[in-house]
Amino acid sequence: MPKLHPVLCADIGGSFIDCAVVTSDGAVRDRRKVPTPCHDLDAFLASLVAFAAPHAGAPLHIALAGLQDPESGACTAANIPCINGVKLAPRLAALLDRPVRIGNDADCFTLAETRLGAGLGHRNVFGLILGTGVGGGVVMEGRLVVGGGGVTGEWGHGPVIPHVPGAERLVPCFPCGCGQRGCIDTIGGARGLERLYRWAGGEAARDSREILAAWQDGEPVAARTMTLYLDYLSSALALAVNLIGASVVPAGGGLSDAPALLEALDRATRAKLLRRPDGRLIVQSRLGGNAGLLGAAFL
Repeated sequence: MPKLHPVLCADIGGSFIDCAVVTSDGAVRDRRKVPTPCHDLDAFLASLVAFAAPHAGAPLHIALAGLQDPESGACTAANIPCINGVKLAPRLAALLDRPVRIGNDADCFTLAETRLGAGLGHRNVFGLILGTGVGGGVVMEGRLVVGGGGVTGEWGHGPVIPHVPGAERLVPCFPCGCGQRGCIDTIGGARGLERLYRWAGGEAARDSREILAAWQDGEPVAARTMTLYLDYLSSALALAVNLIGASVVPAGGGLSDAPALLEALDRATRAKLLRRPDGRLIVQSRLGGNAGLLGAAFL
């Protein structure tokens, strides 16, 4: 296992800041979780300062549910508006008098799974996030790939569902939070699955877990929903896997806890690949809820 110096790590999402010390042997210690002050920059910074203060000198590494532009250092996070446009790393470094590094949370997940988890021993890894929305990260030849503007592996964005006014279509071209229409993210995560199920005529009150249970029980609307869901997601994933030559796709996020979903998505994706592997391609994360923190330590 790669050796680490003790690092303060924070996995920051729109709901919580999950903090811990990652030790030289990869253990997660002194873990604590606080609500994310999404609309108050001073409170956001204070939360991280309060965690870091007792650990003098240790660097702070952050897995962020957002992007940091590698050129300007400015951050963008749809669900944490108080940090949009803020050069968070130098701001925190000045407050804490220590090095601060920031990476995308899906990138950190992928890095951790490559070094310590389901991607261990693989040259090219595509990390798959199936959570509230969808996300991804890319490791090639053992190195994390960070693209222009900090964007890499974002397979959920870019219109893939056709939008032809007046034409009949299987799936509506829903508007996406990125400003486009017809992105996989509009149907791919938990909220997207619920949206697709409602459109297909299902009960509005059902959440994603209930929809998956109904699918396994053979409910017709759930079955139709999942047929469409798996077809669209597997097509986008197959393209991503073909592009980077990934030999494994570790999956994390809330929806990845459903074995039947991962198995079905794996079968559908492998059937669409240029070179079809004999064994599983999409596999459950081995690091679970620690992946973001452990990946941040490797930044």
